[in-house]
Amino acid sequence: MLQNLHVKNLALIDEIEVDFGAGLNILTGETGAGKSILLGSVGLAMGGKYSADMLRKGAENGLVELTFSVEDEKIKEKLKAMDIFPEDGMITLSRRLMGARSISRINGENVNMSTLKNAAGLLIDIHGQHDNQTLLNRKNHLALLDLYAEEETRPHREKMKEYYREYQEICRREEESALDEEGRRRELSLAEFEVSEIEDAALLAGEDEEVEALYRRMTESRKITESVSEAYMYTGGSSGENASDLLSRAIRALQEASEFDEAGAGLYSQLLDVDSLLNDFNRELSEYAKGFEFSEEEFRTAEDRLNLINHLKAKYGNTVSDILEYCEAKKQRIEELNDYDSFRRELKEKKDKALKKMEQTADKLHKIREKNALTFAAEIREQMAELNFLDTRLEIRVEDTGRCGANGRDEAEFYIAVNPGEPLKALGNIASGGELSRVMLAVKAVLADEEDTPTLIFDEIDTGISGITAGKVGEKLRLIGKSRQVICITHLPQIAAAADIHFLIEKKAEGDSVRTVIERLTEEGSVKELARILGGDKVTEHIIESAREMKQNNSIVKR
Repeated sequence: MLQNLHVKNLALIDEIEVDFGAGLNILTGETGAGKSILLGSVGLAMGGKYSADMLRKGAENGLVELTFSVEDEKIKEKLKAMDIFPEDGMITLSRRLMGARSISRINGENVNMSTLKNAAGLLIDIHGQHDNQTLLNRKNHLALLDLYAEEETRPHREKMKEYYREYQEICRREEESALDEEGRRRELSLAEFEVSEIEDAALLAGEDEEVEALYRRMTESRKITESVSEAYMYTGGSSGENASDLLSRAIRALQEASEFDEAGAGLYSQLLDVDSLLNDFNRELSEYAKGFEFSEEEFRTAEDRLNLINHLKAKYGNTVSDILEYCEAKKQRIEELNDYDSFRRELKEKKDKALKKMEQTADKLHKIREKNALTFAAEIREQMAELNFLDTRLEIRVEDTGRCGANGRDEAEFYIAVNPGEPLKALGNIASGGELSRVMLAVKAVLADEEDTPTLIFDEIDTGISGITAGKVGEKLRLIGKSRQVICITHLPQIAAAADIHFLIEKKAEGDSVRTVIERLTEEGSVKELARILGGDKVTEHIIESAREMKQNNSIVKR
């Protein structure tokens, strides 16, 4: 559930913090007060499109923050799979807006936009006019039906995707391996040559890195040898002016002091230790220098080996491991080409089996969808009746196209007749935005228990409706609010009267600037706001009483 919304420096909003509650949260206010901006800020926090002109005039940066309480174990498991863990049962999604860029965080940790969107999608669903338009596209109807029958369809849909990928891969292999006799002989000859070339090289895994390191050591040996020789000359060479000889002189010079007192003896002992360390260093330096002694034959052998490996890399892969894998694949291909007819028969058998599995799964899906289309349509009709659709008929037709795809063979489409005597027509032919909005609300009501999303936001749900129908929509929103948190912007008093929690959004002028403020209304404040919506500029006592009665009637229905 969305507990808190915090918005700063966005459009008309200076800074706003809203604490939402359970049930139906209604937001009302004058046109232009900032209602859409407030819900738009929720969309931004969910990863919506952002541009610098969205910031409040004069502000360098902005912030949108959503805090959710998470109780559903399914959602917790899905968040865990994304490496997101609620802190004290809470999840905070935030998006800091800076100039032309933004930074997204979940519980204070930076995340990419994809992670933000995926996490937000588990917690909140914004339903606007665009979502109503999805009903006009028949491609979305099958997805709604599958969501309704999720438990039954999901296992078969997953199998269908797996079998479809398998079938596509076999078809690809079949197409790629289609050869005439001359083509088969050419490919066989080439494959045998490539395998022979690789096997003759007798490559070892990781050999390329070893040979490259050895060759680099050889090419750098002259420079290294010179520097090592110079170092040795200074530390232990035969010049007589090296560190070792000078240290020996120092030891002899300090010997007398070592016999005089303890301090001298200590210094003498340290000098002996230095001499011992220097001798060890000279021995190790000498051994190190020997490691750079290569014969001309050794150099040529390493160079030839490296050239051979690089030649094979250029033809067969970026590493020796890639080359060896390529060789194994070609050996397999040689076996196939040597017994080509048998290979093609085997490939066709695999293709037929894969197609059969697809067809059988598609058959099961079709039957499940046909069965659930009847119950889904019946439940939508029940919900539509409660939304003042009288004598409305609705069907969900599932058509078997005969063409298998990753989701089976089916297409689904909603058909509706809103008036008695009218023939059923595709839902996409409905012109009324109000009718479309109510159909979508009916669908949402049916799917409320199928969808895990704990918070639903409805924007422009009242488009094209009024009177009794608006009251029915308010009742439906309140009913959905019993199992889900619902947040809704409305201009209609019939819907606003159904609120469990009522917020008023206002635009206030302060000097040369204008800002949006939001207030959670008391019962009496809600009545006054309903009266304002009912009466406009002329709010009379009669209108106030009408608003109070409207509120009281909804309270009676709630109980």
